[in-house]
Amino acid sequence: MLHLTEVIKIRRKVMSQIAKLAFEGELDKENIGDILDNIVTEDGPRYRCCVHKERAVVKDRVRFILAQSVDVGISEAAINALNGQIADTPIINIMPEACDQCPIDTFFITNACRNCVAHNCIASCPKNAISVVQNQAYIDKTRCIECGLCKKSCMYGAIVEITRPCERACEIGAIKADKERRAVINYEKCVQCGGCKVACPFGAITEQSFIVHIIQQIKAGRRVYAILAPAFISQFGLKVTPSQVVNAIKRIGFYDVKEVSFGADIVTLEEAKEFSKTVPETHSFMTTSCCPAFVGMLEKHLPELKGHISTTVSPMVATGKVIKEADPEAVIVFIGPCLAKKVEARQYSDTIDFVLTFEEMDALFVGAGISPIDIDEAEFATTASRDGNAFAKAGGVIQAVIDAAEKIAPDLVVKPHRAEGLQNCKMALLQMKSGKIDANFFEGMACNGGCVGGPGILIDTRIGSKMVEKFADSSSMVTALENQEAIDESKKDIHWHNK
Repeated sequence: MLHLTEVIKIRRKVMSQIAKLAFEGELDKENIGDILDNIVTEDGPRYRCCVHKERAVVKDRVRFILAQSVDVGISEAAINALNGQIADTPIINIMPEACDQCPIDTFFITNACRNCVAHNCIASCPKNAISVVQNQAYIDKTRCIECGLCKKSCMYGAIVEITRPCERACEIGAIKADKERRAVINYEKCVQCGGCKVACPFGAITEQSFIVHIIQQIKAGRRVYAILAPAFISQFGLKVTPSQVVNAIKRIGFYDVKEVSFGADIVTLEEAKEFSKTVPETHSFMTTSCCPAFVGMLEKHLPELKGHISTTVSPMVATGKVIKEADPEAVIVFIGPCLAKKVEARQYSDTIDFVLTFEEMDALFVGAGISPIDIDEAEFATTASRDGNAFAKAGGVIQAVIDAAEKIAPDLVVKPHRAEGLQNCKMALLQMKSGKIDANFFEGMACNGGCVGGPGILIDTRIGSKMVEKFADSSSMVTALENQEAIDESKKDIHWHNK
């Protein structure tokens, strides 16, 4: 399992208590305040200066879990959530009370400084910001422009560069500190991948949650479908079987549970067809489209390459389309490891109603008093191919499309390349554009390890990848193309592309 930091423990405790109140019908303006006393007691533990600061942070967290703005009181936030209201704010947000305003100077001279005769640091500084004070080099921050030349010139390595965890985690430079040193997200650059949320040691970065809205839909008797991302294998415990997860979700009150890996088979076939048609015509390359953070990076940071993105919808959207076609009144909830899927759901609001991370789903289990490991086993047979079930790990998408393309267009040469991490993806694509990488099909994943490395996971990425691969190998040996008959012919008229 993942190392449970105090940040994670507090976040999950707040979510679970809100879910419990919602299930019991006691989430009202009187009871919502009790959460503050339950989470932050007079006896501690204390992570900030005082109990008042602690509770102010929890208030912010409660508001975002209720999908409300920080400008409203928590009583009003609870009422709004129960009424189905969702604040028109970005998915990823910074909790103003929680940000520590990290007082960090980017370049810092350590005690390793020997006050050498050469004084390379002083000679290299273009702003004369370095002098010797008490036999050690000193940087005048009022002059320093943080160019880094002093660090490069020091033969002792006595000058170190320190960056804020959130800034360091953001590979596309979308988060910076303002004049008051408080973190600020530039949403014109941000793709809401969630990397900064995971990195912040103060838990100051969080996302909108829809757990109350989903519980209300279930309690209202709506047909709420859970669609499980392929990465769900072993997320709720290494000994918890897929059938136990499915039955536990149904026990909560979900109408039915479907595998997104079946939608992955649809995407595989459509991308293979699209690849075989467009690449020979353009003599160029095509990228995958299943990772919304990767697609967002291309659209915002490499707009000149937008035309190379596959027009095929993601497995989440494909699965939702199949269900909505059969049941137009369905309420569809995607359950997976990804925060960017919440952004994608907004773009396909007619198909996907809500998104939960595995962490949020676990909070629903706790709030409902359900433990998947204690749920009875039942017969479970995946409806997807081996390729579809392997979509969750890095390399899974590219292998699935290669397998399908080899049979759809056996004469077509597929030259694959893939990358994990937004910066690595960006560099690889630029090299493909310039011809330095000879490839015509690219798999881009924002998270290291693929979807199994997303910010909403419950187990270690390496373990998740192995368990997904093991399940894929043991569950079905057919490819997506060989699973064609399982894809209902009555759905053949569904539009699977964005253009």
